Amino acid sequence: MMAHLPRITMPALALRRVVARFVALLIAFSLTAQPAMAQSILRDAETEALLRDLADPLVEAAGLRPGNVDVVLVNDPSINAFVAGGQVVYLHSGLINAADSANEVQGVIAHELGHITGGHVINTDGASAAQTISILSLLIGVAMAAAGGGDAAMGAIMAGQRAAMGKYLAFNRTQESSADAAGAQFLSDAGITGKGSLEFFGKLLNQEYRYSRSQSEEAGFNRTHPLSGDRIARLREVYEKDPAWNTPPDPQLQARFERVRAKLYGYLAEPARTLKAYPVTRTDIPARYARAYAYHKDARIDQALAETDALIASDPDNPYFLELRGQVLLESGRPDEALPALRRATELTQNEPLIASLFGHALIATEDRSHYDEAESVLRAAVAKDRRNPFAWYQLGMVYAAKGDMPRAHLASAEQQVMQRQYIEALRSAQLAESALPEGSADWLRAQDVRMQAQAALEAAREDS
Repeated sequence: MMAHLPRITMPALALRRVVARFVALLIAFSLTAQPAMAQSILRDAETEALLRDLADPLVEAAGLRPGNVDVVLVNDPSINAFVAGGQVVYLHSGLINAADSANEVQGVIAHELGHITGGHVINTDGASAAQTISILSLLIGVAMAAAGGGDAAMGAIMAGQRAAMGKYLAFNRTQESSADAAGAQFLSDAGITGKGSLEFFGKLLNQEYRYSRSQSEEAGFNRTHPLSGDRIARLREVYEKDPAWNTPPDPQLQARFERVRAKLYGYLAEPARTLKAYPVTRTDIPARYARAYAYHKDARIDQALAETDALIASDPDNPYFLELRGQVLLESGRPDEALPALRRATELTQNEPLIASLFGHALIATEDRSHYDEAESVLRAAVAKDRRNPFAWYQLGMVYAAKGDMPRAHLASAEQQVMQRQYIEALRSAQLAESALPEGSADWLRAQDVRMQAQAALEAAREDS
């Protein structure tokens, strides 16, 4: 016999739908206040060096210490940038691809630094106030529904939802305007023209027109940013009066930007698209960079090496050209041939961690035990400069294991695993390292630190579940 189901009236059904939308709204507030990084991070020595040099004068102008602010590249094709707590600016790869100049990227970085100095990520008063209104109206609506006032309940909830969204978006638009003003001041204090900032906002405005997005104030209610046209007009007034307005951008930074943008495109795009965007008729450095990556991805190794050799011929001591040649050879199963280029690139950059870890990997990949001491030295120098490099820790662990130093192999594994949030494995590896390392030694103390870090993360996860 089929069980009798309770009869649901239309007002009650509609109420449930409104409540469901309400829950989604509250979740959206939570995610906006505490954004999570779901995308992957792109790391490249040349790109990171460029982003540091673009950001450092702006960081100083913002009253922050350059060494304490990171600019991180996120693998995401959308045109976006954001801050998510701490002194870190995240740039999407799509933003680099869309920008035409280093100066445009500096305009974006200056704006994001305005969010950092304004405490906009830490200060979630706007989202908290919106949630307060939302929850209050939800409780009122539920109480009315329980008393039989379905229509009144829906009215209360929908009014609360609209008030909450309006309050939150108004708060967020205020933050964006504040970051615009701060960014303009940072550019001025650093002696950098704001022309790039205006040009980039112009690109965003063109996108809005292209997709037929309304520019009316009524439509702006549901926008999380001020209207692009208004921002351009307001900023233009500020920038054109600034002494730095006619200061020419740094041509060396622009040349470096064009190289980085091309190699990023070659690395991320399908080879056919890269070869169309950078045809063989172009023999400039950015085009050769992009084609080298395209050919390598397409397993056309001889053509990839021809491009890298042409790059090196134009600048024999460019460490990034040497790094690329070594990478192509290494990833093509020719680690012995990769060693000279990678060794030279490591020397020229004084053990830049990302290049050094690639060199260490090549030394290990030769399977020649005579290279293991050099690999250990190179990799230890790499992690000393950049402890948050799981690839380097993995390679160092392989060297230790191959040399029979299992306590340090376990410690290297623990370092790698805790960074990758493999806390159970990290705890186990750290415990093995701690039990076998000399008590009181630097490595023993580090094993304790990693163990406690993994334990704390596991306990926090249990409390949240």
